[in-house]
Amino acid sequence: MPVTVGPYGQSQPTCFDRIKMGFMMGFAVGMAAGALFGTFSCLRIGMRGRELMGGVGKTMMQSGGTFGTFMAIGMGIRC
Repeated sequence: MPVTVGPYGQSQPTCFDRIKMGFMMGFAVGMAAGALFGTFSCLRIGMRGRELMGGVGKTMMQSGGTFGTFMAIGMGIRC
């Protein structure tokens, strides 16, 4: 299928660019959700200080990676 060119010479993003964009959007949303849920869960079990920051950071990375992966898969299916 030929790549369509817009009125000013721009071309459509490639499928790989769309998958990257989906991963980055999902990663950002997952990080925000991980910050909220991680903070509350770590505070609930009594973490403080450096331990709290480590726990929240770990939760943010896990949820960001998970949600980013699923968003990338979804964008790949749409291609």
